[in-house]
Amino acid sequence: MSGGEQKPERYYVGVDVGTGSVRAALVDHSGVLLAFADQPIKKWEPQFNHHEQSSEDIWAACCVVTKKVVQGIDLNQIRGLGFDATCSLVVLDKQFHPLPVNQEGDSHRNVIMWLDHRAVSQVNRINETKHSVLQYVGGVMSVEMQAPKLLWLKENLRETCWDKAGHFFDLPDFLSWKATGVTARSLCSLVCKWTYSAEKGWDDSFWKMIGLEDFVADNYSKIGNQVLPPGASLGNGLTPEAARDLGLLPGIAVAASLIDAHAGGLGVIGADVRGHGLVCEGQPVTSRLAVICGTSSCHMGISKDPIFVPGVWGPYFSAMVPGFWLNEGGQSVTGKLIDHMVQGHAAFPELQVKATARCQSIYAYLNSHLDLIKKAQPVGFLTVDLHVWPDFHGNRSPLADLTLKGMVTGLKLSQDLDDLAILYLATVQAIALGTRFIIEAMEAAGHSISTLFLCGGLSKNPLFVQMHADITGMPVVLSQEVESVLVGAAILGACASGDFASVQEAMAKMSKVGKVVFPRLQDKKYYDKKYQVFLKLVEHQKEYLAIMNDD
Repeated sequence: MSGGEQKPERYYVGVDVGTGSVRAALVDHSGVLLAFADQPIKKWEPQFNHHEQSSEDIWAACCVVTKKVVQGIDLNQIRGLGFDATCSLVVLDKQFHPLPVNQEGDSHRNVIMWLDHRAVSQVNRINETKHSVLQYVGGVMSVEMQAPKLLWLKENLRETCWDKAGHFFDLPDFLSWKATGVTARSLCSLVCKWTYSAEKGWDDSFWKMIGLEDFVADNYSKIGNQVLPPGASLGNGLTPEAARDLGLLPGIAVAASLIDAHAGGLGVIGADVRGHGLVCEGQPVTSRLAVICGTSSCHMGISKDPIFVPGVWGPYFSAMVPGFWLNEGGQSVTGKLIDHMVQGHAAFPELQVKATARCQSIYAYLNSHLDLIKKAQPVGFLTVDLHVWPDFHGNRSPLADLTLKGMVTGLKLSQDLDDLAILYLATVQAIALGTRFIIEAMEAAGHSISTLFLCGGLSKNPLFVQMHADITGMPVVLSQEVESVLVGAAILGACASGDFASVQEAMAKMSKVGKVVFPRLQDKKYYDKKYQVFLKLVEHQKEYLAIMNDD
């Protein structure tokens, strides 16, 4: 190549499997998103708290979106492919065919979704063991993790599923297997959701104690005995069959995967913040908290040494950023809760009509309606006598109590659009107050956090972002690329390709700051009072429970 010629552009494909859709992006070497596609995926809820999907349907959607984003591109320039997905449980037989995770025996539905809460009795028994592995999940295992779901399958679907099973995959690992034929698991999934230890591996005594000694007997072949760090290159890359399915060339590097929230964390937390007047500019990356907010919210904080935070998952070594310990706080429903509150209100049909007439989303309309009714006061002050406790699906962090319920106090007899807008505002504030609650628990245990990095669907909502800044008192950094989760997935592909020396180098080059939202510090006193009420709500809920349970 002569000195005047430029190197051909290098591209990476990121594929993100969310709760309701699969999305893909074509991303260049500097982290710019050049093409995007999405495709809905099917969900089934055969009974309350049972949520299922189909791995075949998910893979088909991956193929549709990948083909779309690489249209018109010289396929030789695509260097790597990275997957992230929800931490749902995929069940296959010994020949890698789907097995039913339901009483109906429908093997097409072979995925127990992350938000499935069927295994409550199993997780309670697991937590009663007080086994030492539980200290790495905040002291209490969540019903959304894989061990209780596996135990549920053994106890409830012994003949149709458990006895025939050959492979239990976390969904991100299923995708990388489908692409490469390699059954190696990502450290991210196994450490975060399966009790694997990056230093010690599997703990035989745990699986025996909870009644899943089957895994120990076959050397963990069904759940993974070869483990790789996220971004590591798998096997010989894309198989000819997967290449045909995806519309790519065989042999392209495929990375060990990440859980979707962790991909979002990877896509934002390493950004170069120079020139934005942020306190974290002169601080280590450990002063940053990535908040990935979509259907649910995840709060990702990293540290050089392990920090044990009661009610917060982790510390997990190298589960997101290699060489760092990860703590993961979370709120089980956030986007889903906002939808629930808004769509269940009597004024929702009127809202839909008005938003459609103005060619706006319902949330853009609600935000402008709040600006209209706030008059001279700051918009947040409209909820002075309306308060929400947001745990409609239990509390993930920092209380780790899935029996908690949602609460609303301050309701009136009117049901007009003003009331709906203010209830929506109070719900958004409750989610932000929950984030403050998680941050305080992390800081009490030893984290030092100064800046929030937000991504995911809810970060596109300016009210949601401003409330997080105002209520935590911290600046919020938004990425230049709104689709940070897809940038995170592409970063994995870039690492697998060998184009970057490390995940950290790829993060610094490929994640960029777009906008910074600063807190309105003059409103601090008001939000401190709201936070006091917020904590009282859960205290009172526990008192009500004690009264009703008193003999």
